[in-house]
Amino acid sequence: MSVHGTSLTEEQAWELLLGVRSEADADAAGLVRGPDGIRRWGQGASPEAEALADLYLPLCLAGPRLTVAQLGQSVDGFIATRTGDADFVTGEEDRRHLHRLRALADAVVVGAGTAVSDDPRLTVRACAGTHPVRVVLDPRGRVPLERKVFTDGSAPTLWVVGAGGDHEKRVRDGVGGGVDVLTLPDDDAFAPRRLVETLARRGLGRMLIEGGGVTVSRFLHEQALDRLYVTVAPVLLGDGVPGLRFAGTSVMREALRPPTRRAMLGEDTLFEFGLGAP
Repeated sequence: MSVHGTSLTEEQAWELLLGVRSEADADAAGLVRGPDGIRRWGQGASPEAEALADLYLPLCLAGPRLTVAQLGQSVDGFIATRTGDADFVTGEEDRRHLHRLRALADAVVVGAGTAVSDDPRLTVRACAGTHPVRVVLDPRGRVPLERKVFTDGSAPTLWVVGAGGDHEKRVRDGVGGGVDVLTLPDDDAFAPRRLVETLARRGLGRMLIEGGGVTVSRFLHEQALDRLYVTVAPVLLGDGVPGLRFAGTSVMREALRPPTRRAMLGEDTLFEFGLGAP
């Protein structure tokens, strides 16, 4: 992509970042390392282009194994209303951010509850990029066959189910083209760290854990995440479907306080928590 002589736009910067997976790629894209060790665009770039490099370049350079999670929630910690309506908690810029995370991942992972209640497509539509493999964690095989991830043919889908029971035959007999079924032997095989290894062996080493709150909380609590993104919208719901929930500490000084960065996404505030060392 030739962008010399002009100020790098947000769209051009994103196209360049999509091709960065190594330090050599970053050099070729025009990202120059400064005295502070941080890479920035070597040519004139718009503020939006600079912000993209700051937020996403660490993910681009994180290597073939990376597990991140994203949640959008209200100030009081809910990802949906009491009826399950989550359309939409956060604004358009956060949805674009989510789609960019999908574009940088090999796989996007949701639990059965999210697949049932939200019927998500889990594809890249709000930005340029390739659709990740859609992974549905469904130990009891309870997600209806009519859900979009199984029927729309937009991207490959991996349906991860538990062994035994009537659901296993229903799942295998009911899926169509573009859907693979992976049967795990027992509930222990669904533990987050074991799932990360299982999916990596299938070539899905860069994972986005997208939902819902229960699934993201499990990956966080079991220390299976390298990064966690939480976008907080300036809205109060009072009650509803909670976001992060896990067994916490009774002593404030023992609470999780990982390295944190903040960014504004329109009216929303994005918190990026560094949980590992990709």
